[in-house]
Amino acid sequence: MLSVEKVSIGFVGRTLFDELSFVVRAKERIGLAGPNGAGKSTLLKIVIGIETPDSGRIVRAKQITTGYLPQEGVKHTGRTLFAETETAFDDVVELKAQLKEVEAELDQLNPKEDSERYADVLEVFGDLQLRLEHHDVSSMKPRIETILSGLGFSQEDFLRQTEEFSGGWQMRIALAKLLLREPSVLLLDEPTNHLDIETVQWLEQWLKNYGGAILLISHDLALLDSLTTRTIAFENGRVQHYSGNYTFYLNERDARREQLQRSYKNQQREIERTEKLINRFRAKATKAKMVQSRIKQLDKIERIELEDDADTIGFQFPQPERSGHSVLRLEKISKNYGDLQILEDLDFEITREDRIAIVGVNGAGKSTFSRIIADVEDASSGQCILGHKAVISYFSQTHADELDPSRTVLETVEATVSRQAAGNLRTLLGSFLFKGDDVFKLVSVLSGGERSRLALARMLLRPANFLVLDEPTNHLDIQSQEVLQRALATYTGTYVIVSHNRSFLDPLVTKVLEFSPKKAPRLFHGNLSDYLDKKAEEKEAKAAIGAMAGGHLGGAASGNRKEQRRWEAQRRQERSKRLKPLQEKLEEVESLIARLETEKPELLAKLGDPSFFKDEPDLARVTAHRYKDLEHDMQKAYSDWDEVSGELERAEAELGSD
Repeated sequence: MLSVEKVSIGFVGRTLFDELSFVVRAKERIGLAGPNGAGKSTLLKIVIGIETPDSGRIVRAKQITTGYLPQEGVKHTGRTLFAETETAFDDVVELKAQLKEVEAELDQLNPKEDSERYADVLEVFGDLQLRLEHHDVSSMKPRIETILSGLGFSQEDFLRQTEEFSGGWQMRIALAKLLLREPSVLLLDEPTNHLDIETVQWLEQWLKNYGGAILLISHDLALLDSLTTRTIAFENGRVQHYSGNYTFYLNERDARREQLQRSYKNQQREIERTEKLINRFRAKATKAKMVQSRIKQLDKIERIELEDDADTIGFQFPQPERSGHSVLRLEKISKNYGDLQILEDLDFEITREDRIAIVGVNGAGKSTFSRIIADVEDASSGQCILGHKAVISYFSQTHADELDPSRTVLETVEATVSRQAAGNLRTLLGSFLFKGDDVFKLVSVLSGGERSRLALARMLLRPANFLVLDEPTNHLDIQSQEVLQRALATYTGTYVIVSHNRSFLDPLVTKVLEFSPKKAPRLFHGNLSDYLDKKAEEKEAKAAIGAMAGGHLGGAASGNRKEQRRWEAQRRQERSKRLKPLQEKLEEVESLIARLETEKPELLAKLGDPSFFKDEPDLARVTAHRYKDLEHDMQKAYSDWDEVSGELERAEAELGSD
């Protein structure tokens, strides 16, 4: 399907990978693992053709298409959201534009006076219609609506200009277009960085059902484990292949390292024994031949080299002064931006050693809440009461833009800590991927991701007993996430984390605060997995509420069969009252679609016959216009079907089985 053949590339004297080869087969899900800077993103850029390798090549079958989602830097302007997403079907859009031009020309021609030209143009019109039919234009709108809704866009967003959307939503637009194109090989570089927890779950399910192959870079371990079936690991300048997901890779890597260490020890013993033998008999002429043989044997040995264990990097928070039991109390907090109400009369208390995850769809108020409790943004009304000896430290992605560009990386963190705490700065910076001479780089030359990591490292060194972290893992690789995770696990203060990273949050948090649009925040006890389980249980309970009500009523009636039958009849009547109009409407739409689909090939057969244009030009013109109307009618019918069937499914789920 697609093969990487002996590809090598290096930068500034450092080899990223050398003669890398592998094959991507149909429907494979391959995860790329390894620290930032190891070459994962570079490999994707080589596969897509953005970068050229020093040697080797990418071979793909003629019919294979590739699609690429970068980590950041995508910007859309000049169109509405729906129109921009529609460009995923550029070939179809171009055909529609050509068809519109041909229709305009037909309107200007007189079939009798320009009969020859009119017949030629009608033939072109028929050919364009046939090509559009091949692309199934009628399903475009429903597909676009499904993808945009799944990625968190509302119906009201569809007509907004793309430049109105922030950077994270810009990446969602790019992802929507990519999913709609459905390339043979999907190359995704950190696709979940700007998604909320619900959208991540939707994307995960979508990718599971995707018909093409996927190459995935992600620091979301849960996504990697759920999706991938093969792992290519970039470690210490080498590339290793593993026939399983990320957890399989970790276990297999450890097993390989143990085997390598055993082989290394055995080899060292053999080398030591041989060297002793050589040194013992080197001076004896009678043993010269034997000594020379052993020396040659020693020279031929391929020495085993042990890899450096990157997992030894660690970092400990400066343990803070103990705060009072109440760290922060919110009383009747409201927040609005103009007419947009984000929070309303919120009462909430954060107590000492709370570990709280903040989750919910984007735009529901998570970041607003974090800024209010961190005292960097005022509420519209209400008050925040900071507890006794509580000291706040806050991190958000915007802190990266506030760094002094004239300072080096090391100077930036040195300015944050006391002289006594400065001893482990190089260790901290190393854990966040600033190694060797990287610590002397100026902030002005750092990438966006590097600045975010530096801002996080600086914040972690400030002595505080209440941490507010807004998406702290977005630009951290898995190794650095683990460093931060271990540090938070031993931290004795209180923290609140806004994140969608399931594997990062699960070992850390004991409460989950869920934000939903136009609803009061809800508190769940347990970690993120407990929260997701409870949400799933709520959904199941809601779907089964009718059956549960039937069981309770049967018990209350003490076996009264007559009462039970009356209740069942009433329930059937309620179901019928709710479902019948939807079922009838769905049947109407399906009937309309059937009629249109029957008419469509008949019109196409006429429009595909050149003699039809010459023999009956007036009728051909009417037929062409009818086909245009039919395309519009079919598109609307499919959208109506999608809407009504979804409403019917939701109603059936709410009412439960009969």
